[in-house]
Amino acid sequence: MMSRTTATPTHAYSSRRLSSPGVSWAALVARLVLGGVWIVAGASKATALDESVRSVRAYRLLPEIAAQIVGAGLPLVEILLGVLLVLGAAVRVSAILSALLMAAFIVGITSAWMRGLRIDCGCFGSGGQLAEGVDPSYGWELARDGALLLFAAFLALRPPGRLALDTHLAVRKETF
Repeated sequence: MMSRTTATPTHAYSSRRLSSPGVSWAALVARLVLGGVWIVAGASKATALDESVRSVRAYRLLPEIAAQIVGAGLPLVEILLGVLLVLGAAVRVSAILSALLMAAFIVGITSAWMRGLRIDCGCFGSGGQLAEGVDPSYGWELARDGALLLFAAFLALRPPGRLALDTHLAVRKETF
């Protein structure tokens, strides 16, 4: 008599890897928060690309042509990452790219602060030089981006959580 054994799925997002309901819900919250921030940030710049380029230029870190490319392309990248995260599609890749982008923002803001630049980060629209008498809010910006970096790192290391397309696709793939 032959015995039947069931193999444990090896897919990275296997439903068996959702270690606890709490982790699964936390991943959903992290995806929605990080994705929502990306969508709002990208949308606020997408209709004003000149201001987005001016914001990147204000950091004085990139050559002019690179500042133009980054300033014009960043809103689209942010919106795309946000949509992918909200939908729960390609979560691990989106989270890794989000973490890299957040790390770059943290480096940029820290650099501006250390060099004594008085700029608005441009994270949610127009940036650039601050008006006379307006103080930069670098501490708050670094804390916010640091928290978002932690969300991205969490998502890169964990399954995508509840209501994620990745989870549904993995389950469907395992049943075939």
